Amino acid sequence: MASLLAELKEKLAKLYEVKDPNSIFVFKFRTHFGGGKSTGFGLIYDSVESAKKYEPKYRLIRNGLATKVEKSRKQMKERKNRAKKVRGVKKTKAGDAAKAGKKK
Repeated sequence: MASLLAELKEKLAKLYEVKDPNSIFVFKFRTHFGGGKSTGFGLIYDSVESAKKYEPKYRLIRNGLATKVEKSRKQMKERKNRAKKVRGVKKTKAGDAAKAGKKK
């Protein structure tokens, strides 16, 4: 699948005269019944910098423009449980405080 998406990116780059194929993002492909045809979405940015600014982080990771930060299971659980103790708007602040505590 990844090679097909890379091939599609190259074709789109030639078609729309894009200098850097890394500024093209293709996603959400669905194969039609019986195969032979797939449809999906594609976004072409002016530059890689603007793509990094507007694209969601998971798509940047998929396209190799960002690295995934591996968090330990214990950290995620501790943060979740800390947030459960607080109610309402303060919940985000509790989560941020947890982050700040881990950075020290």
